[in-house]
This record gives sequence, structure tokens and C-alpha cells, in this order.
Amino acid sequence: MRSMSSVQRVRACLLAAFVSAILSACATPGVTLPDRAFTGRFSVTTTSGTQRENVSGRFNLEIRGRRQVLELGSPLGTTVARVEVEPGGARATGAQMHEVRGPDADAITEQLLGWPLPVAGLADWIEGRPSPERIARVDRDGGRVVLIEQDGWTIRLPEYFEHIARPRRLVLERAAIANAPAVTLRLVVDEPAG
Repeated sequence: MRSMSSVQRVRACLLAAFVSAILSACATPGVTLPDRAFTGRFSVTTTSGTQRENVSGRFNLEIRGRRQVLELGSPLGTTVARVEVEPGGARATGAQMHEVRGPDADAITEQLLGWPLPVAGLADWIEGRPSPERIARVDRDGGRVVLIEQDGWTIRLPEYFEHIARPRRLVLERAAIANAPAVTLRLVVDEPAG
């Protein structure tokens, strides 16, 4: 198998910044959030005109109060990028990439990608609910959320775990806007231990 190219490594880091940026906006000051951890596989596809690029690998996301740490790895398990978000700042590091710091993960994402990404929602979306602070359209099937439209993203939740009311698969899509490509992010969450 071939190793990830520099472009793929940077794209994986950008995805880490994106996911972390989304999570950073979900913490409410003064509220203690429960510790949560998610692991699984990710795949991101960007499409701009006739250009299409793909990156895939594994993710490990830990949320401890208002601090999030996201690690992205190659399909073979090598850590490609690590993003840490705390109140007041964020930083991203990764293979063949200098450390990037900013006031928040949104600023890092904009700096790295050159185009905006939503900075709120994923911590809620990965739990199968829209972010309560913003307007959303929600479709349900049998009481479970199967589709969320929020912040310019369409989030499909096609599969849930059998024994817990949490999505196993998520597909996040955003159409191309201005100079930004269309983005499709797929997450397959591992079954929680215990």
C-alpha cells in the first residue's frame, strides 16, 4: 500500500480542523458537559468543477468539558493530524505541517482551507440531534432524526446503533459556494465500549 501524500496529509489535517471547529462552538460557557469519546472512520470528498479529491482514514475524538482533541490517522493507523480546542484558542499539528494556532478552530480552518466551514453542530449531529442554538429543519422516522439541514449543511443519519439511540453513520454534504468546493464528509462511528 502506498503512504499518504503531502496533499492527503494536509487535507486530513484540514478535516481535523473542520471537525474540531464544529465541535468548539458547541460548548456553552458555564455548563459542564459530560465527557464523551468517539472513534471511527472518516472519508471526505471535495468537488470543484471537474476536480475531485478524496481523503480517508480513522478518527479519535475526545470531548472533556469544553476541551476537544481530535486525532486523524491514515488507514494504516499513523497519526496524520491532531487538533486541540480549548476556550480561547485552538491549535493544529500534523505530519509535514507546521503548528497552526488561532483564537478558535474556525480561524484555523479558514486559514488552512481558504474557505469557510460551519463552526457549530457536529458535537450535536454525531449524537443525532440538531444544534439547539440555530435554526434547523429536521426529518424524523419512527422518532429518530434521519435528516438535519442546518448552517448550509445537509446531514443524513442513515444508520443508528441497535442498542443506543445514537447514529452509527453520518453523511454531511454542502454544495459548492463562491470559490469553495462542494464537500461530502462521511463518518462511520465505532460502537461504544461498555
